[in-house]
Amino acid sequence: MKKRLPRFANEDQEREFWAQHDSADYLDWKRGDRVILPNLRPTSQTISLRLPKLMVDRLKLLANKRDVPYQSLLKIFVAERLKAEFKN
Repeated sequence: MKKRLPRFANEDQEREFWAQHDSADYLDWKRGDRVILPNLRPTSQTISLRLPKLMVDRLKLLANKRDVPYQSLLKIFVAERLKAEFKN
C-alpha cells in the first residue's frame, strides 16, 4: 500500500516536500501512462563556429531570400546533412 499524498497549500510547500521524499513511496509508476509533450523545445547548446566571411555573407543572402534568420537556415542545413549521413 502506497502512502497517502498530503495536501499542499502552495507550490513552495510541495517543492520542499518532494525534495525530501521519494515519489516511489507515494505513486505506483508502473500504472502511469506515457504521454507525449509535442510543444517542448529540445535543449540547445551554444557553440562557437568560425566560418569564412564570404560563407556567412552567402548564408545571409540565402536566408534573406527565404525570409528566415541565417542561424536558423544554418541549423536547417546541418539537420538535413546529418539526416542524409545517418541514412547511409
